[in-house]
Amino acid sequence: MRTMKIGKSGIEASVVGIGAWAIGGDAMWGQSDDAESIRTIHRARELGVTLLDTAPAYGLGHSEEVVGKALAGRRGDYVLSTKCGLRWDIEEGGFMMARDGVRIVRNTRPERLAEEVEMSLRRLQTDYIDIYIVHWQELPEFPCPIADTMEYLLKLKEQGKIRAIGASNLSNEQFMEYVAAGQLDLIQEKFSMLDRGVGDRLFDLCDQHGVTFQAYSPLERGILSGKIKDASQVHMGMARSRVKWFLPENLPKIAALSEKWAPLCKKYGCTMTQLVIGWTAAQGNGSNVNVLCGARKLDQIEDNAKGGDVVPDAADIASMRRDAEEIA
Repeated sequence: MRTMKIGKSGIEASVVGIGAWAIGGDAMWGQSDDAESIRTIHRARELGVTLLDTAPAYGLGHSEEVVGKALAGRRGDYVLSTKCGLRWDIEEGGFMMARDGVRIVRNTRPERLAEEVEMSLRRLQTDYIDIYIVHWQELPEFPCPIADTMEYLLKLKEQGKIRAIGASNLSNEQFMEYVAAGQLDLIQEKFSMLDRGVGDRLFDLCDQHGVTFQAYSPLERGILSGKIKDASQVHMGMARSRVKWFLPENLPKIAALSEKWAPLCKKYGCTMTQLVIGWTAAQGNGSNVNVLCGARKLDQIEDNAKGGDVVPDAADIASMRRDAEEIA
């Protein structure tokens, strides 16, 4: 597994990370088997995957609890990231969504982050978080200046509770506010070859300011694995129900990509999943994109991890981009 630097933090992590969103087992993805999730996290490390990403909102704390159990006695083997800024246990905040019987709000005010970081540390059974990411940015009806949020995160860094600061789901303007207020080491954004808009507008900024771009949902919630022939056979959940590629009329387009890329899979000795991961890691300046892939089963992590070793040549990267543009 190739490794890479995370921003200017001095942290080195695997190019491919394991995402623990589905491990939360909530309405977004459906019920999970915690024992299988833990085995998957352990298997990830055996395959060279060191970066492990979770969040309090995944399963309303459950994903962090499972990750904490998995890391017991193994904490030093992983680069652990979790998030802040989404709460379901308070009323104060900008309304984001109703899910699993609760009202989830955005609140990045320092006094609330002070509560949240302690709860995450307890659930994760650790005394430090490697990368602490602001999950979603403020809403107009409940503003909090990014400078105030960053000031508190920098204090957490001074205290040794976190090692690096990240932000997710942000605009170009918000990106610039973060870097103006302190050292931002990573941004986490939805990016895939079928949904490239965010990356195409943020890659240059990341390069200019030494910030790692971490792509989440690079496989479009699994549809780009080439394994899903009939969406009715998979658990859609809220996460997949929002992805248009699972619609019956779009499945043949994905199947056509799979067929077209079969020679490339043969050329690189890989699966379609691994080819897509390799393509994603090659975006930006070619060395600054981290690829975050969800996994809660052994076969998923074994497929994903090998994508970190696939390095398509420039001509194939360009041809895959053209192929994706034709259907996107």
